[in-house]
Amino acid sequence: MTPKIPSFAPNVDHRDVERFFTDAGWSRIGAGDWAIALLSSDGQTVARISPFDPTGPYTAELYRRAEHTLLVPRLFAHHRLIGGGDLMLMERLHPVDPADAAGLHRLIADEDESVAELTGVLREIHERALAELPWCGPIDENPSNVMRGSDGRLVLTDPFYADGPALYATAGSDPDAVVARIPEDQRRFMTEIPLAASGPWDAADREAMRTGLAAADARS
Repeated sequence: MTPKIPSFAPNVDHRDVERFFTDAGWSRIGAGDWAIALLSSDGQTVARISPFDPTGPYTAELYRRAEHTLLVPRLFAHHRLIGGGDLMLMERLHPVDPADAAGLHRLIADEDESVAELTGVLREIHERALAELPWCGPIDENPSNVMRGSDGRLVLTDPFYADGPALYATAGSDPDAVVARIPEDQRRFMTEIPLAASGPWDAADREAMRTGLAAADARS
């Protein structure tokens, strides 16, 4: 059953939507480097909330265009948030055995006929992302990016990502380069990603990056 989709004003950010869902009884069930996940009170729907995710629209497009293959999560809604954030409402997913995940990644890499429709859409969108997004990484073959849908099928999740180490290293060492390639309104909260897997990220380092980017914005 498709959940009731909330409507948001165009100027909401990641904090606003997290507060909305928390107030509605949703609870946090996980966090990664780029986003947190909140679970609905009935346990069926997940809100993926990111303060900064340049690849969000590309992932949402993949989920929509490849929905008929049953090899991607069911996406109920997608909203871009002010400052470069991203919100997806989707079916709840569950972890899988790494061997099963590797198997699906192998089928995609080999362009096996069983996943041909997914692979075609995946590669088309990724080529466009490489052309349009600064610091876009390759298709992510991390085993954790394969999960099981609510009906038990294997699905590919979050295959597109920004090359975080390169992007954030550049933001620290050459903020003018980042300012020249990513508008301020698309990276305002880039220092607020969770980094739950790669962190912790020292508060002083975050502040230093914000200060450097603000100075570069002023110069530009």
